[in-house]
Amino acid sequence: MGDSLYVACAEVLSISQSKRNDLASLLDPETGFAPRLRQICRDQIADLEDVADRRTSREQLELLRLEQNTWGLLQAVMPARKTEPEPIPSPRALLSENPYTPTSTLAQSIMNSSPLLSELIVVREWLHETAPAPQPPEATTGYWVFTKHSISQSLRTGGTHRDGLVKEMDPDAVNRSEGRALAAEDSSYEKSLAHALYGYVRAGRLEDAIEMCRRARQPWRAASIRGALLFQWNAISTESLNDDAMDEDDSERWVGNPRRKLWKSTCVQAALNPSLPDYERLLYAALAPSPQTSTILKAGCRTWEDHLWAQLSIMCEEKQSMEMTRLGGDFWEGGPEAVEKGVREVTKEEEEVEEEEWEKEVVGALEGLKSVGVIEGAPADHAFHFSQLYIILDKTGPLLEVFADGLKNGTFHQSSSEYAHMCRFFAHLCLFLRLIDISIPPLATQVILESYLQVLENAGQRDLIAMYAGALGDNAVERYAMFLVSLEISGDIAERRMALTKAREHGLDVDRVATATAERTIEKAFEILPEPKGPLPSVIAMQPPPTDVELFLLRSIEWTTFGEATYDTALEQANVLLRYFLGCGRVQLALRLQLMLPVELASISEPEERATEYLHYRQFFTIWETFERVVECQALDVPHMSKEARGAWLSDYRGLIESAREQIVKLLSSEWLVTDVETPGGDRRRRELIRIRQIFIPELILRLHVLLFTSRHRIPENLKKAIDLVNVIADSRYKLYEDFVGQEGRKLSDYLSAVKDAMVGGVEGGGSDPFRILQQV
Repeated sequence: MGDSLYVACAEVLSISQSKRNDLASLLDPETGFAPRLRQICRDQIADLEDVADRRTSREQLELLRLEQNTWGLLQAVMPARKTEPEPIPSPRALLSENPYTPTSTLAQSIMNSSPLLSELIVVREWLHETAPAPQPPEATTGYWVFTKHSISQSLRTGGTHRDGLVKEMDPDAVNRSEGRALAAEDSSYEKSLAHALYGYVRAGRLEDAIEMCRRARQPWRAASIRGALLFQWNAISTESLNDDAMDEDDSERWVGNPRRKLWKSTCVQAALNPSLPDYERLLYAALAPSPQTSTILKAGCRTWEDHLWAQLSIMCEEKQSMEMTRLGGDFWEGGPEAVEKGVREVTKEEEEVEEEEWEKEVVGALEGLKSVGVIEGAPADHAFHFSQLYIILDKTGPLLEVFADGLKNGTFHQSSSEYAHMCRFFAHLCLFLRLIDISIPPLATQVILESYLQVLENAGQRDLIAMYAGALGDNAVERYAMFLVSLEISGDIAERRMALTKAREHGLDVDRVATATAERTIEKAFEILPEPKGPLPSVIAMQPPPTDVELFLLRSIEWTTFGEATYDTALEQANVLLRYFLGCGRVQLALRLQLMLPVELASISEPEERATEYLHYRQFFTIWETFERVVECQALDVPHMSKEARGAWLSDYRGLIESAREQIVKLLSSEWLVTDVETPGGDRRRRELIRIRQIFIPELILRLHVLLFTSRHRIPENLKKAIDLVNVIADSRYKLYEDFVGQEGRKLSDYLSAVKDAMVGGVEGGGSDPFRILQQV
């Protein structure tokens, strides 16, 4: 399915949604929703007809033709269902006032009196419109030319009549002469002509059929076809139901067949006559469809549409004939005797009962088309044929439920070549019905739209997701959030911002979408990432580069940092992510996350516990950054520096170390990441905070100690500061010694060993008193 098809359908939906309160525009026969989509299918068909890969094109062309026809059907039936017809006189009222009312006027009134009959006739006209074009035979140069030539040749030569050929040239000669036939060429032409005439009747093009008969020099056949036209004479009609304006001269003329009842019985007899060729019988059965000739008519059906047309033609013709017979009082159908008897009187209740019985018959007959066998084209159980039948039956709700069930139970599988096409059609069918205020099952609609969103995602149509997600109603936010989650780390931050902005364009709450996207991203990442537990990680070893899942989790914070309205949520989620990264020893990822956060998060003060936790992380990152600056400063210590340069460097070096010491001592002497929250069964957040303290409190203490101890030669007073640090560690108020655990992390014995080295360093300059260094000022 081409990308342009997705975009074109979305454009139609966008235009239609802007006119959702204008029913007339949505149902406009030229620019309404259904006609626009039908035109899109036509354009796609035109493009595909030039494709080299004919096998693939045939499959796609067939689907597009079926879809095109289905949108045409929707446009045909929906306006009548959504609008009230103009009131017109009933058939009984017309006959009571004028028993000479022409049958065309009477038939129109009968049709308008029955909504179902009106719809069936509309559907039959749709079948006429979508019928394949007839294939007329080549023009002939005369009437039975080859047979005539053979007969003339025999007469000229004085020989006997050629064996097997007719002796006369009248139209009934073949039927009247047993065993005699036309010349082979004429016989073939007669068969081709009858097939072409049937094709015109099948397409509702009676005038074209009549014209073909004239060109074939068979005016009697043209007259027999013209007999199908209803009698119309405006001069004797008390009310014209014809929309076409007529001149005064035309009003005095009559057209159609005033003896149509007799003509119809003759056609029926011809169709049932076994001595006639099958193609002739089929033509007469098509001209006057009836239950008696249904077998003949259906035998000529090759496609499912042919069967539907045959069934509808029989039902419509029979309904009109039945109603005229029931009415009585019609001069043209019953003669003077019918006029004398007058119009049959029936109660409204009787009419309703008769209509209900007929409706049951219609539904039963149409239901039988679900399994009818076809010779050509898509089978009866094809999704589009099934859809067309349910649309005709006005069962669009059950239709959507059937398709949704197929999506859920795997009947319509994603691997099917028709899956994407059918999801697109049904998604737009749901939206069309909703736009014109036709009730549709909400759960089925949700399943269908969800499936189409997945189709759009698989097709790379990301720009269209928001529009269709917005149609999910209460689930729109969650579904669009799931789409944004599916972007993973493929797009940069600008693309993510644009994708989120599209939510607002289609009526979605951007803040809710951003929050839901971040939450679903974190949930998805945590389903894959290992939980931070077990042995404490080392933060001094070389760390591996971040995995895609870690980056996926890291970038989840982007969704809630696009706008200030979600900063509170961003703060909460930032704490969750920082706890995870630091608990895994992934300091660099935690630092990277910190740089992604807006500075405004530090100004949030409520809830206090959340704000305090975040400020503690910032305090830690400041210390870590100071350590990095110390390392950078140490690298600047090179031999052969000038006295002034060395003095400036030493001043910076001393200042950085002192800054690090003050920051760490401040952190150690405060309740850094300490929480009093306890819940029965343990609290995950509390466990995570304890783990972070156990990783980084010992690490900061040892790093500071080593830094002070190793800098003693440049800054002698740092040795005393290193030993003084012991008092902070041993202070029972802070209980820092409890953060040294016997796992693979930093142990208390490691620190005590480092303190011992510092005490030994105190006697490096001579003397035997190890405490002498503590007395220095």
